[in-house]
Amino acid sequence: MSPLRYLLPLLFAVAMSRAVPADSDQAPGHVRAALVSETLTVTAGQPFTVALHFTIAPGWHTYWRDPGAAELPTRLAWTALPAGFTVSDILWPAPQRFTIGGLTSYGYANEAWHLITVTPPKILPADRDLVFRATADWLECADLCVPGTADLSLTLTVSDRATPAPQFAAIQAAKKLVPADREKTPAAFPLMLTLAFLGGLVLNLMPCVFPILGVKILGFINQAGRDKKQIIRHALLFTVGILASFWLLAGALIALRAGGQQLGWGFQLQSPVFVYALTVILLLCALNLGGVFEFTVALTGWPGCRRGEPQNQLAASFLSGALTVALATPCAAPFLATALGSALTLTAGPALLLFTATALGLAAPYLSISVCPKLLGHLPKPGAWMLTLKQLLAFPLYASAAWLVWVLAAQVDAGALLRALLTLTVIACAAWLYGHGQRAGTNRRQCITVACAWLLLLAAFVRGAPFTAAADGDPINWQPWSPELVAQARADGRPVYVDFTARWCATCQTNKALVFGSKAVREKFRELGVVTLSADWTNRAPRVTQELARHGKSAVPFTLLYLPAADEPIELPTLLTPNIVLDALGR
Repeated sequence: MSPLRYLLPLLFAVAMSRAVPADSDQAPGHVRAALVSETLTVTAGQPFTVALHFTIAPGWHTYWRDPGAAELPTRLAWTALPAGFTVSDILWPAPQRFTIGGLTSYGYANEAWHLITVTPPKILPADRDLVFRATADWLECADLCVPGTADLSLTLTVSDRATPAPQFAAIQAAKKLVPADREKTPAAFPLMLTLAFLGGLVLNLMPCVFPILGVKILGFINQAGRDKKQIIRHALLFTVGILASFWLLAGALIALRAGGQQLGWGFQLQSPVFVYALTVILLLCALNLGGVFEFTVALTGWPGCRRGEPQNQLAASFLSGALTVALATPCAAPFLATALGSALTLTAGPALLLFTATALGLAAPYLSISVCPKLLGHLPKPGAWMLTLKQLLAFPLYASAAWLVWVLAAQVDAGALLRALLTLTVIACAAWLYGHGQRAGTNRRQCITVACAWLLLLAAFVRGAPFTAAADGDPINWQPWSPELVAQARADGRPVYVDFTARWCATCQTNKALVFGSKAVREKFRELGVVTLSADWTNRAPRVTQELARHGKSAVPFTLLYLPAADEPIELPTLLTPNIVLDALGR
């Protein structure tokens, strides 16, 4: 389908005022975007509502703030606000549910109203024009997905009397569809607190946190029969570490959202640096549990750790609580998404209470065992099994680190990913060297080995490893698309398969899994020497966009097959199967 280009000049002229929503630089697509207001005039100190309004073509849809599988939420970035004005986060009316190819997502069809509360200063000059400018970005999907963008503006006039705009009734209706009142604590708040506590409790069973629960319980077993007050002190400091970290995370999240950032739980995982640092922490924890090295200060009584001074052990309990929260951020658990999603719709006080309930749920198993010493009597006696269990608990952490590497792969280019992987290998080597130094026979040898290990670890973490990629064993050797590679392969008389794709395109991933999951397709490609090129549109890529436009397309997935005997490429259907590709190769 050829995209239509819509221009949205809308001009309201009245005797005292003017409201002009403008779409000044909107890309072609199936969504018309406009910035509109419920009022034609602005009165000093009186908040009013503006809306990012989408008119959506039949069969297409855009996405909600939590879009679901493989999609992107709509975003609005303010590029110019009149002096003294403040704006709220987007208020999202309840979305529709869409299921395509077995994947569920949430969004809007036909039209969408993204509501923003604007608060003027208490003093404004009379009869002055006010200009609001913003950039909207969204994803519009049917069977295809197209990223959309528009630079929008809205002009209003200062007046001492509010004049309703033509969109007033529609915006009022949209307000009634917003699920939660952001300014009040909902009546269901006690239930939300319960869900938050249960979410934190269940979080202990997630792969990235469960090993911490296991080693903590091993620590209690190891300390059975010792000073109960000391055990309680460690548990309380561990809990304080969890609480402090949750409060710090919640405070940063609330502050950033108050500044206009559209963020959610786990927002720090959107930073490649944070993802990489957390991967390193998980890897080191897994290596420690596996016995490669030992922490020199006992962390909450981990078996096998060296004994430090009492004050150091107490500090380690606090720090291990903070570490638990860091490890918990990539995990989701039942009840947790609902509770923390609700927290982000509340004011700061109730939101902090929800985060606190989650933290207490996370710390509950440790507090229960430490405060009720009788529970220790139900735990098994210390023995050699503790070392086996400790080593076994390393593997969930390895799995969590592997998952974070997968996340990192979507955030950085192939070269940076390779450097990260090689750096992780060097860090593992540094950990082994550190453990070797701990077991060295003399103090001098121990100090030299440990110092070398720290230098190697720090150098690897900061700089990475500048090696080129080696060929892998993937049967489909994807190369980045370029017209030059197409021309070269065709000059060599080889078939060329060009996949225009993007990571955020669910249909693209489905096509790739169906087609190249087929052994017959892989063998045929190998037999014919097909050159496979990937035109990646995950990020803005002008050359890919131009090539799509040259073939009359503006969306992915799109697939071209160049055969040696044909002058023009074959355009394959949007939805692919192994038989479709094999039939095309046989022409």
